[in-house]
Amino acid sequence: MIKAKIKTMIEQSLILKKSIQEDIKDVSEAEHEKLLERNEKKLTLMQDISASHAQLNDLLAAEINNGVDVNIYRDSVNELEVHLRELYELNGKLATIVLPVRQMYKDIIDEISKNNGGSLIEVKA
Repeated sequence: MIKAKIKTMIEQSLILKKSIQEDIKDVSEAEHEKLLERNEKKLTLMQDISASHAQLNDLLAAEINNGVDVNIYRDSVNELEVHLRELYELNGKLATIVLPVRQMYKDIIDEISKNNGGSLIEVKA
């Protein structure tokens, strides 16, 4: 059960990493529609990984309570940790690309609003 849970989490993290890599590529190429198409899938994967993490902790705790030496899962857990760390780093890389673009758009909107007396749209009668 524990090995299956770890395997599922690794598979989910691989799918999520691929999706984030595609996001980085699409941001670089200004393909924003593709980003939006993947958002729901990525959110679901993140929620699944988070829930699986809690379940894995519960399973490991139950094994410990049953007197099982959980070190037998050490290699699998270490592999999962590597994938999750890579996922974290990729997400950070995406953020360093997206946040400056977000700030640029905010600055443009602020400037337009300032020039139009606090409104984005200037209405002339």
